[in-house]
Amino acid sequence: MIVSMNFKRSLSSIMAMGVLAAPISAEENAIFAIEGDPDYGEYLSSECLTCHTGETDNYAIPPIKDLPTEAFILALVDYRSKLRENPAMQMIASRLGDEEIAALAAYFTAQQTE
Repeated sequence: MIVSMNFKRSLSSIMAMGVLAAPISAEENAIFAIEGDPDYGEYLSSECLTCHTGETDNYAIPPIKDLPTEAFILALVDYRSKLRENPAMQMIASRLGDEEIAALAAYFTAQQTE
């Protein structure tokens, strides 16, 4: 199912509906099909972890370490497509290819706490 450019998702709405209840685009399905390399994701993660430390209580910059894989991918694709508003994240996500998003998702999924 292709996501309309007028449809804006937020992490809270995705989580409230259930991660996979939100419409998934063909672009996102293609990324879900990629087996991301967690080692490559670790290499790429330093830029993410510069801001997304999870060490703040106000979550102005939300932690990403424990995000479900699907939510992580959806967020990056939405920033890359400019469906989510944040100039810094749009710029960062615009530089990421599908393989890089899949690798980052694989790395952060492997880092999740139980």
